[in-house]
Amino acid sequence: MKIVVCIKQVPDTKSAVKFNPDGTLDRSAMLAIMNPDDKAGLEAALRLKDKYGAEVTVITMGLPTAEDILREALAMGADKAILVTDRVLGGADTWATSQTLAGAIRNLEYDLIITGRQAIDGDTAQVGPQISEHLGIPVISYAQKIEVEGNSVIVERQFDDRYHVLKAQMPCLITALSELNEPRYMTPGGIFDAVKAEITTWGRANLVDVDDSNLGLKGSPTQIAKASNKVRKGAGEKVVLDPSESVDYIVGKLKEKHVI
Repeated sequence: MKIVVCIKQVPDTKSAVKFNPDGTLDRSAMLAIMNPDDKAGLEAALRLKDKYGAEVTVITMGLPTAEDILREALAMGADKAILVTDRVLGGADTWATSQTLAGAIRNLEYDLIITGRQAIDGDTAQVGPQISEHLGIPVISYAQKIEVEGNSVIVERQFDDRYHVLKAQMPCLITALSELNEPRYMTPGGIFDAVKAEITTWGRANLVDVDDSNLGLKGSPTQIAKASNKVRKGAGEKVVLDPSESVDYIVGKLKEKHVI
């Protein structure tokens, strides 16, 4: 079995978020991590590898610094890593991003593609399903459990207060929830090997069956009307009261805000 996992380097939401003048994120100015849903998807692939002997390839589109999360994935147990990076791909929305990733994946053999449900820097949940549409394969989203049976996958798909059980023939694409599992830690040996590992780097020339009009900022139909940096909260109201008065004051404020 050959599994491709799409991962993304995203801003750590605990750090400051900054924007470029065109409304896109200034990723170079922020701390970055592997997107949580993607890491759960990677762990799902690694568990299938442990059980069935699958080959796991991780792929990301981003700046050269995105190599960091690829090496993290290799240290966790992935077999191969591919970085898709090119200036013409910058500023891509979900449409252009999915076109780029699909164009890169067309170079690969795969039985299963796993992506995260959504990225914490966009929260659109669109890229995974769009990739499946570009590649012409079925998609099962919001996976909370994944099993393989012969040439098919059986997935529990989260739905409100219950779940659906869906079965699809491979090749297919699955989008994973962060609640799918608890991702493993990198091993010391894995870290050592990942540092030395060769990462394949692709650019625009390596994308198959993708038109220039669907790439980068110019190929992104999404228009950002306004973007701003996080607004600092004020100091708030400060009062000095004795304990009994403090209780009455707090209860009064909670009632005023309709909390109680």
